[in-house]
Amino acid sequence: MVTIDSLICSRMDRRAIEDTLAGGIDCVTVTCGFWEDTTESMDAVVRWGELVTDNADLAVLVREPGDIDRAAAEGKLAILLGFQNSAFLQGRLGYVELFKKMDVHVAQLTYNIQNDIGGSCYEPADSGLTRYGREVVAEMNRVGMVIDLSHVGDRTSLEAIEASERGVAITHANPQSLVDHPRNKSDDVLRALQKNRGVLGVTMYHNITRGFHETVDQWSEMVARTVDLIGVDCVGIGTDHNQHGDEGYLRWMRNGRWSRREQKGAGIAPPPARRSWYTTPHSHREILPALLRRGFDEREAGQILGGNWHRFYAQNLTPAGGRS
Repeated sequence: MVTIDSLICSRMDRRAIEDTLAGGIDCVTVTCGFWEDTTESMDAVVRWGELVTDNADLAVLVREPGDIDRAAAEGKLAILLGFQNSAFLQGRLGYVELFKKMDVHVAQLTYNIQNDIGGSCYEPADSGLTRYGREVVAEMNRVGMVIDLSHVGDRTSLEAIEASERGVAITHANPQSLVDHPRNKSDDVLRALQKNRGVLGVTMYHNITRGFHETVDQWSEMVARTVDLIGVDCVGIGTDHNQHGDEGYLRWMRNGRWSRREQKGAGIAPPPARRSWYTTPHSHREILPALLRRGFDEREAGQILGGNWHRFYAQNLTPAGGRS
């Protein structure tokens, strides 16, 4: 069984790689950036590549889906590069293929504000997918870059799913019907995701997991109810874990360069009384027993822990053909 975490926002170092492996995790999709322009984003890709090179005894950079299995067989962590925004494109369609050639495999269409592709989940009105956005969706389909809708508004999400000829991802969110928060996903979006053969990474992030965040058994109940909504084939795990982010890093995530005012991101309401049960990657080892206690069998638990993401990546990370 390959265990995959479809989204972390950690700033990793050797110790973080060791901790992630100790948690039984075989592959993580990392966050290379949020608001960075093209040059800054390239710098981030270089830094992640150097991290892997400097720790080649522990990590493998995913260049193609088979690298996930190779890393697992060697006892190494497969690191899959992604961005939580499309700012790295700077409005240039050709940069989709350029970044794919640099082994960037996942990109969120929008982050926490409107951009030139579409609307964010936090905008008071979602404008929908723009004409440029439709071009980006088609290009990401062609080159094999996964479309991520985690912070994307409902209308833009639905239009992106309709426009996409390949499976799309929601790497880190929960059903809005279970936890009412703008960062979570409506039943309409989740039904469209299911029809699209996409995968939702159920997250542990306490601000959007309220009522299900204090214990692993509470969280496994949310997983079970999510499976009831969209089926076990469409559910994975995306922790949104942040191992080494300080207050400055959190401010950058929320404010970027676009605001001098306090921006609370997903923390728009007072924080829950207790933090999440998921405190380090070691907490990942609690998930399998909790899923089995919840009534999932070994096969279903394996799908949730990584099998669904493994299948999804195999189907959607390879180029569809055309210009190269």
